[in-house]
Amino acid sequence: MKKEDLIAMGLSEEQADTVVGKYGTMIPKERFDEVNNAKKTLEVQVKNQETQLKDLQDKAKGNEELQTTITELQQANKTAKTEYEQQLKNERMSAALKLSLHSKVHDVDLVAGLIDKTTIELSEDGKVTKGLDEQLKSLQESKSFLFVPEKQQPTFRGWNPAGGADNGAGASDVGSNFAKMANEKGSSDTNDNPWD
Repeated sequence: MKKEDLIAMGLSEEQADTVVGKYGTMIPKERFDEVNNAKKTLEVQVKNQETQLKDLQDKAKGNEELQTTITELQQANKTAKTEYEQQLKNERMSAALKLSLHSKVHDVDLVAGLIDKTTIELSEDGKVTKGLDEQLKSLQESKSFLFVPEKQQPTFRGWNPAGGADNGAGASDVGSNFAKMANEKGSSDTNDNPWD
């Protein structure tokens, strides 16, 4: 859920900034459920494959060629499981970093790519507990343009209309200019009507 979504739900811009600053951009429940269900399905498939391989191994006793094939499949399953666990760990790390960096930097993906993830530790609930602050300080010193500046009051500059903020100093009133022109024209003409 983005800041715009929160504003559309009726929160003020300040409230939306506070929510996004504290919790980051939120994932819609539908997307979370989709990913969670896919994970559960994959875990069930891995368990089923392991069970099937064990059954097949028991049935294939005495057949060396089949035993070799089964051993290779078991090794491939172990490798796939290790890769899956590593990918899941990387995804958790990436999500935790992005949540921690949100509203601190201009480009979350760019800064996350500059962080040494091997020194970062995560808590059980997926939050960064150690190793990020030191790296951010170093990055902020060397590449400060990547970081969102501390809250500053905006300054507006622009044009001051005649009779505006400078109280007419140096500017003339349109009506008085018009009257002055009419008087000058009237004094040079012999006609009583200055508008002719």
